[in-house]
Amino acid sequence: MSNRAVISTPDAPAAIGPYSQAVKVGNTVWISGQIPLVPETMDIVEGDISAQAKQVFANLAAVAEAAGGSLSDAVKVNISLTDLADFAAVNEVMASFFEVPYPARACVQVAALPKAVGIEVELIMAL
Repeated sequence: MSNRAVISTPDAPAAIGPYSQAVKVGNTVWISGQIPLVPETMDIVEGDISAQAKQVFANLAAVAEAAGGSLSDAVKVNISLTDLADFAAVNEVMASFFEVPYPARACVQVAALPKAVGIEVELIMAL
């Protein structure tokens, strides 16, 4: 018997490929990368990188809740940006969703992201 559970919620965007919103094994939850899709419409949120980041972190929060936790349970965050000039704006948005002590984090610039968005974020939670 496996202790692996797939996490799914209508409060976050449905997967746009062959993956789960999140997978939980024991006390650890791996949340798939989220892009700034509005769950109800599956459209990209309108606005600048701050608006995109807010939608991404809201999506992550919805999946975290469905897994039985919250963003305060995050231990590692991986951020991909198409432009590192957006680093400060994303930091500001992230700080509004997390509290000290912050999770460990990596932030990298990538050539492109799905649906031509500017940001994708994935995270790992320990419940």
